[in-house]
Amino acid sequence: MRGIIAAMGMLAASPAFATTVTLDLPGSGAPETHLVAYECGGEVIAATYINAGRNGLAVLKIGDATVVFSNVLSGSGARYAGQQYIWWTKGEQADLYDLTKGESAPPLHCKAGPAG
Repeated sequence: MRGIIAAMGMLAASPAFATTVTLDLPGSGAPETHLVAYECGGEVIAATYINAGRNGLAVLKIGDATVVFSNVLSGSGARYAGQQYIWWTKGEQADLYDLTKGESAPPLHCKAGPAG
C-alpha cells in the first residue's frame, strides 16, 4: 500500500512552507483520514488522524506549530507521541501532555467540537 500523507502539508501555516511526505507501507487498502477540531481551554487544536493498517499517525496544529505524532502502546484509548508531547484520546476527550513541563504537570484537557 502506498500511503500519501498530504495532510501534513495542508496543516502547515503557509502554503509556501508546505511539505508533502510519502510513506510506503506494506498491506492493501487506502489509508483512512479523519479530521477533528478540539476545544482546549479556549484554544483550538486541529487534529488529522491517518490510519493505515496497524500504523496510526496524528498530525496536530498546536498554536503555530504542526506536530506529527505516532501511535504508541496504550492501556486505554489511543496514545500518540510526537516531539515533546503526548496526545491521549478516549472517545470525544483528549489530553495534551507537554513533557518539558515535568512528568507531574497537568495536561491540557480537550473536547472534540460539534463537528468532531
